[in-house]
Amino acid sequence: MAPEPMARESVPPEPVDIELTATVRADEMCFGEEPRTHVGFDGHPGHESRSGSDRVNLPDRVAKGVTYRQVQVHYALESRLTLPGDD
Repeated sequence: MAPEPMARESVPPEPVDIELTATVRADEMCFGEEPRTHVGFDGHPGHESRSGSDRVNLPDRVAKGVTYRQVQVHYALESRLTLPGDD
């Protein structure tokens, strides 16, 4: 099963200055609580960033107490630094 296209926040133009990727796999996974997550970008100089995940057998919003099997999550974060006056 091919993962869904990665959901992205404000797309930085190429090339990016920072790229972080991670892949997690699990035979089975169960959440005792619904996770609360947040991705934020701040700092100086400015930046244009995007992040998102491709998931296999794991919905965007997981349910408490449900066991998900053969799970895979690929996460990516990309950022480009911007300086005052950059277009």
